[in-house]
Amino acid sequence: MPEDSEPPYFNLRPHDFGSDFVWGVSTAAYQIEGAHDIYDKGASIWDRFVSKKGTIFQGQDGRISCDFYHRYKEDILLMKAMNISHFRFSLSWARIFPDGIGKVSEEGIAFYNRVIDFCLECAITPWITLYHWDLPQVLEEKGGWTNRDILGWFETYIKLCAERFGDRVKQWIVLNEPMVFTGAGYFLGVHAPGRKGLKNFLPAVHHAVLCQALGGRILRKTIPEASIGSTFSCSQITPFSDRSKDIRAAQKADALLNRLFIEPSLGMGYPTESVPILKRIEKYQKPEDLENSSFDFDFIGIQNYTREVVRHSYTVPYLRAKIVKATRRKVKTTLMDWEVYPPSIYAMIAKFNAYTGIKKILVTENGASFEDQVRNGEIADRARTEYLQAHLEQIHKAQNDGLKVSGYFVWTLTDNFEWAEGYRPRFGLVHVEFTSQKRTLKASGKWYGYFLGLGKELRCI
Repeated sequence: MPEDSEPPYFNLRPHDFGSDFVWGVSTAAYQIEGAHDIYDKGASIWDRFVSKKGTIFQGQDGRISCDFYHRYKEDILLMKAMNISHFRFSLSWARIFPDGIGKVSEEGIAFYNRVIDFCLECAITPWITLYHWDLPQVLEEKGGWTNRDILGWFETYIKLCAERFGDRVKQWIVLNEPMVFTGAGYFLGVHAPGRKGLKNFLPAVHHAVLCQALGGRILRKTIPEASIGSTFSCSQITPFSDRSKDIRAAQKADALLNRLFIEPSLGMGYPTESVPILKRIEKYQKPEDLENSSFDFDFIGIQNYTREVVRHSYTVPYLRAKIVKATRRKVKTTLMDWEVYPPSIYAMIAKFNAYTGIKKILVTENGASFEDQVRNGEIADRARTEYLQAHLEQIHKAQNDGLKVSGYFVWTLTDNFEWAEGYRPRFGLVHVEFTSQKRTLKASGKWYGYFLGLGKELRCI
């Protein structure tokens, strides 16, 4: 192995985080599965969105991606070899219900049963995310998340998943990062389905909030012994200066990016005092919605990659706040132009600990994309190893300071389709050569395996 790929010294061990601490990796269906039209699978909004010119880097798509559909055993065996004992993956709604609701695809059900059963055979605990951004296209054509009927569609979908998989799967996540799929997909239009404006964003937000709680209630009723959560994207928000305008701008950005979905789930309603434009959600509310927005989750997942620096801007409507790009601030960045700032994860753990009513917190995504160097068949990615170690140090510091955090999932196992960025950014612990589908463990993946194995020799397959 090249010298610069040797893992840097790390003085922590898994047992330092507690005997019940959960260690895993996270993935998402559209980003890894491929097999986009096999058997009777229906199209998702991402299947449609990638076909639109100019939406994805170099016109790429996830129709094959990592071909996890056919190679799931290979990837799960890699996890086993790396001492990874928890695997978070999502279900493709359109693979299970090709038409959104109605006819059930037994082929789709069978595929996920195979994945679940093989995880258990390998002593890996499956964690299912029910919605990771890939709504069936037929439902989008009926309004998607802007249509209140989605509560009924979502109920049908979740009931079936709970009934078919709940006998073996006990760890469930309702939504993945609802702020991202509503903001990027229904306000900015840079993600599927490509809608823009408040008229789409506000109803999508409200219906996602209601579905988040509804999903929790359905899972609790169907699988009483289940551990149920939902995940939230979050970033430390820092004002660009100590000017009062920049401070207010940062407070608004924090309310929108970090508080919009967690607070309704806790019965606190929307943060309208910080973002008055959110009061327009009242147009889509019914009298019972405040109560129906809350659910007593067993855990929440926080997903942190960076921090954001925010300044006041007259040109940004509604918020009057603008993110100052990391490259303009001349700080160390990842390939996504995200600042490498490990204290952000500590700040987010502290922020969510401050809420009354949150029982347990896990970091359900954290990782980085750097320019991996392939040399003589080895992938030297020291920067990724250092990134992961620095964030784990912050998590351990949070524990020592009395903050609750009880799990860590790396994003992600294999390089994959990174939404609008296509295949350019690689987040994986495992390198994928997408033409041949060859998997190669990166130096960071080897380090994570050694770390989880308490320094034992990494098992090879």
